[in-house]
Amino acid sequence: MPPECQLFGTLGCHLCEIAEAELMPLVEHGLMVELVDIAENEDWVEDYGLRIPVLRRLDTGAELDWPFDAELVVRFLGLENSHLS
Repeated sequence: MPPECQLFGTLGCHLCEIAEAELMPLVEHGLMVELVDIAENEDWVEDYGLRIPVLRRLDTGAELDWPFDAELVVRFLGLENSHLS
């Protein structure tokens, strides 16, 4: 089972939209990704404002900064030998 993730971004962020599109094939195969709008929390704006989009694993807290593609996400999540790869 792949780890659950959060994708930190915000509305109107073109790179965030591209990141979502990269993740969609993985989501369609079972990856759980919560979209987190950094505008909802001042700490998130401070932590992620200049870095978004950022993919964060909920199990370890490890973060993957943009740029990334589906292949890099699979490696980041340790899913090379799963049905998601």
